[in-house]
Amino acid sequence: MPKIDPKRPFLAVNIAILTISDTRKAENDKSGNVLEKCIKEAGHTLKGRVIVSDDMEKIVARLKIWIADPEIDVVIATGGTGVTGRDVTPEAFKAVYEKEIEGFGELFRMLSYDLIGTSTIQSRATGGVANGTYLFALPGSPGACRDGWNGILKQQLDNRYRPCNFVELMPRLKESLK
Repeated sequence: MPKIDPKRPFLAVNIAILTISDTRKAENDKSGNVLEKCIKEAGHTLKGRVIVSDDMEKIVARLKIWIADPEIDVVIATGGTGVTGRDVTPEAFKAVYEKEIEGFGELFRMLSYDLIGTSTIQSRATGGVANGTYLFALPGSPGACRDGWNGILKQQLDNRYRPCNFVELMPRLKESLK
């Protein structure tokens, strides 16, 4: 059974939060607040937090800024992963990926199914890598953010998690760029 190895050191990761919404502002961004709390409680460093509208060009532009920033290891987005006309987050993320982590969305929906049943089919949660930066897009509800963090990201962004985790792969993410 996977577990935390107490002999391994904890390595804090630098994370940025991107809220994608036409209506949310800093004072009512509940999903962003959930992610910020989870990140800080886990011992990681919040390096940025921005809200952008459901606009593909704006999402891609913000992602490119953070992907180019050597101080950002991970971007976690919330919102815009549904199937309505304004939901363009997965398309924006896929426009910048070098590699998609297909299993992220699959695992998110599997975990979510146990909690919300077939409604999880409406989520297009996605994950990938660009320029050595991990990118994850979660649905816009606080519950989905909590579930994605507790069910996947909390473990995979902890170097002590065995048998393997995303953190230990970080030094090798740019191998193809050399």
